[in-house]
This record gives sequence, C-alpha cells and structure tokens, in this order.
Amino acid sequence: MSDGNCQSNAVETPCAKKFKIDDQNGNGVNENQVELKNFVPTKILNNNTSKKIVSVLGNFEEKSGVGIVILEKKAFKEQDLSSEGYFSCDTKVHPFFQNDIYGNFECYPISSVNGVKTTTIFPATEKHISKYTKQEVHLILETPTCYNTLTLPHLQKEQFTLQWVYNILEGKSEQDRIVYNNTCETNGFVLVPDLKWDGLTKETLYLLAIVRQRDIKSIRELDERHLPLLKNIRDEGKKAILDKYNLPSSQLRIYLHYQPSFYHLHIHFTYIQHEAPGIYAEKSHLLDTVINNIEIMNDYYKKVTLPFTIREMDTLFNIYETNGYVKKIKADVIDK
Repeated sequence: MSDGNCQSNAVETPCAKKFKIDDQNGNGVNENQVELKNFVPTKILNNNTSKKIVSVLGNFEEKSGVGIVILEKKAFKEQDLSSEGYFSCDTKVHPFFQNDIYGNFECYPISSVNGVKTTTIFPATEKHISKYTKQEVHLILETPTCYNTLTLPHLQKEQFTLQWVYNILEGKSEQDRIVYNNTCETNGFVLVPDLKWDGLTKETLYLLAIVRQRDIKSIRELDERHLPLLKNIRDEGKKAILDKYNLPSSQLRIYLHYQPSFYHLHIHFTYIQHEAPGIYAEKSHLLDTVINNIEIMNDYYKKVTLPFTIREMDTLFNIYETNGYVKKIKADVIDK
C-alpha cells in the first residue's frame, strides 16, 4: 500500500557479504573499520551460555579508544545437514565415550558451515559498554507523568547516536542489504536485516523496518496521524518478506520494543519460531495490537502506563532510583 506519489520498490539482496577488513566496504562509510586480528581483549563483559553469545571489551592496535566484539554461535541450517556439510568426510570427530546405544563426541565440522557471527562496535561509548555488560535488571511501570518528567528529559540529553540510521536512509551505507525500500518521506520505510541476523537462515529471520520520518522517537509518540504509516509497514513488509523469503504473514512476529534500543521509530519482523531477544511481555508490543489500540483511542500511548526493563548500570536507572521508583538489591542480600 503506497500513499499518493510515494514510491516503493523491492530490492534484491545478494548473498550476505563476508566480513570485510579492507579500506572499502562498498557503502561509502568506512571511517571506523577495524581488523579482528588487531583486537586485544581486556575484559569479558557478558558470557551468555544459553544463547551462546559472548561480548568482549578490548582495544584495536594503533586505534584510539575501546571497542567491543560480540561473538555468537550461529543456528543450524537445514541445507548444511548433509554429506557436504556437518556430515562431510572432512568433519573431524573426537569421541568422549560410547555406552550401549549412546555415543558422545566432539565434532569439528568444515569451516564453511562452522562460522561464528561477529559484530564489532568501535569506538564504543560508556553506553555501549553498559548495554553489553551482564547486570541486574529491574521492571519499571512508567506512567505518562514518569515519561514526561523523568524518561523524556533523559532521552533528550543522552541517547545513542543515530548516524548509522541516517546513513541507511540517505543511501550512504548498507544499501546492498536492503530488502525493501519505500521512499515516501511520510509513510515510507526501509526494510533491512537486523545486525543479529546473518541474512540467510530462515530459522532466525530478523528484519527491521526503519521509518523515514525522523521526529518519532518511540511508541509513546504514536497517534491516529501515524496509522497510515503503521499499516503501510505492516502490509508492505509482509509482502516483501513473502516475496523474498517465502514466509507467510501467519509465521511472522511483527512488533515494537519499549523501551527501544535506539530512539528512531522502527518495527521488528521475526520468524515466529525464533526466540529473538526482547519478545517478552515487558518489552514487546505487537504491531496489530498497537494499531488497534490507537483506533480505539487516538492518544492511547500518551495516556497508558507502559512497562519496561532497566539495568542498574543505565543512567536512567539512577534517575528512577533517586525518585524512589526502584531500588538496588545489596550484594550480601543476594548471596543469602
């Protein structure tokens, strides 16, 4: 669904790019490129053994500032479960034991099916370090008053840079990754794979619809004026994913986060069987439910109390703690 003279077009995405370490990334933005071989780890920020993700703080040789490298074991792909993949004759096997019908081994598959998804952040700010550090989490029930007097002033003062978002919208970066592009400045958006997805494995499908309007921070600012935009994203996003990945809308989870990781309105599209981060009740709001709530009450999200989780190292936690809405638990109490 398009609006007036607004144009949209599907963009064919080539196979996912290999991690590039040269001077040109093909997208016109290369100031902060780094090489993994030059990374010197200094601290493990978080080692999530259930999700098989580790976040490492360190320095890049001959670079000023700190960086973060995130390593993630990738999901299995059905096409790799063959004699050319994990069960190749080149797969090396180290047996631990065999007992009756049971066997336990450690396997070393061929490198083409055994990659580790790697994300770099450089230079990393204190906010990035806080985001990727393991810490205690608390639940806040944010009233409209809390939003206007505590949360919003904080957002206006401190937030992650949005330059990477503008680079995508302005055609300066990641253009080879765009799945769908509606260029309308009012109801348009760009659909692009999330950094957490390799762009290939259907079982972990994860895309972001980034709106072209730049004055909508989050779900809190949505009202009936934005219904055409929200419906456009829902309908065109579903069709683009069906056309490219052959995944019907009934197998998509389409939702917004509150609070979001960055304050430029964006909507998540994930495969419904994929347990993506942030799909739980305290953070995720289904797009269809958001549209329905606004249709029932124009300023619903300006009046409703919204839950969100907050971590103890976040500056916003200190603001809510100072105002008596949340309290840290002392370490000795946790130990008992």
